[in-house]
Amino acid sequence: MKANEVYEKHLNYLVPCVASYYEEPIVMDRGEGQYLYDIEGRKYLDFFGGILTISVGHCNEEVTKKIAAQSHKLGHTSTLYPNIPMVSLAERVARMTPGKLQKSFFTNSGSEAVEVAVILARLYTGQGDIIALRHCYSGGTLLAMNITAHSNWRLMDTAIPGIKHAHNAYCYRCAFGREYPSCNLECAKDMEELIKTTTCGAIAGFIAEPIQGIGGFITPPKEYFQEVVPIIRKYGGLFICDEIQTGWGRTGTKMFGIEHWGVESDIMIFAKGTANGFPIGITTASSEVANSLSGSHISTFGGNPVACVAALATLDIIERDHLAQNAQVVGSYLRDKLENLKEKYAIVGDVRGMGLMQALEIVRENKEPAPDLVLQIFEETKKRGLLIGKGGLYGNVIRIAPPLTIGKADVDEAAKILDQSLSQIT
Repeated sequence: MKANEVYEKHLNYLVPCVASYYEEPIVMDRGEGQYLYDIEGRKYLDFFGGILTISVGHCNEEVTKKIAAQSHKLGHTSTLYPNIPMVSLAERVARMTPGKLQKSFFTNSGSEAVEVAVILARLYTGQGDIIALRHCYSGGTLLAMNITAHSNWRLMDTAIPGIKHAHNAYCYRCAFGREYPSCNLECAKDMEELIKTTTCGAIAGFIAEPIQGIGGFITPPKEYFQEVVPIIRKYGGLFICDEIQTGWGRTGTKMFGIEHWGVESDIMIFAKGTANGFPIGITTASSEVANSLSGSHISTFGGNPVACVAALATLDIIERDHLAQNAQVVGSYLRDKLENLKEKYAIVGDVRGMGLMQALEIVRENKEPAPDLVLQIFEETKKRGLLIGKGGLYGNVIRIAPPLTIGKADVDEAAKILDQSLSQIT
């Protein structure tokens, strides 16, 4: 089929929310390393990695071979029977994660991982209230959608009780009109008043991303979590760390985003880059917390042996090839290039992120969000063979998150294309 035929079928047979980037969507045919190719043979440098999901390159040969071998050996049993890949991955997660995290529950997606984390927190504490951050995104299931603090990702007014939203540390658009560091972290200190005024004074937990993903790679001050987490624990809550986008070396040097902020989690959740594009979700917790989930609960495809092998193979490569360190080195090089673009183009209002998780916030005068300019930039980068992502509450943030395997030459090419594209925006 030709591209227009594929997209016509897409319109006819898929639900409208399955949206595509670009005025004329790209129909992808194959991937290799840091590149994607459309069905007409055009080559694209992928600097969004399937929404931070391609950790070790498209169709990584080592991962693909292990997936194929497992597919020929054992494809599915459900969790009614232990299998070697599932228990091996659970052990691996316990070894790699910081603190006392020990036991895992496997699902198919980040949304499901969030649901399990909330169940654990509520069962363990005996409380109901969950606190999330404004601008966060937690997924597409009903509970996860209610945790999400983006009106454009909440498709209907079906509020689930027991979810509160605290101010996030969005320094570029501070809700309190303050400047860091003289702000004295007012956004974090407000957490205690939120608990005192909107809950019974005892909570189940606090769920937060170390860097907010769909929120626009909003990166908090280094002291933010050190201020907030003790407040949560003071009122009996658990800290649920959402590493779905920040996990497995993405933020550079450290394997997990929260390690940059100097606090430990009671529960941690993963998906996306864990298995290099293969569907998987993981909720891991300390033994004490995990043991509270002892009743009947199941995920039919959770712990699927093929998905677990894909994750094990991906984590092998991340550790063996020191990709967290690569994310730091190449990410710093990328950051310098983006800061140069900020100096050159007034529409780049802010550059933020860590490692290979970087963002440009596109604005007009007085920080007015400019989502229309982002769409223009997308069309220009597409013409030149570069794929990027977008996000933010206003849709005005360009998100850049290539595979962890990229090098400085790839950054040079991407920065050149971004420079050329920004120069065309008026």
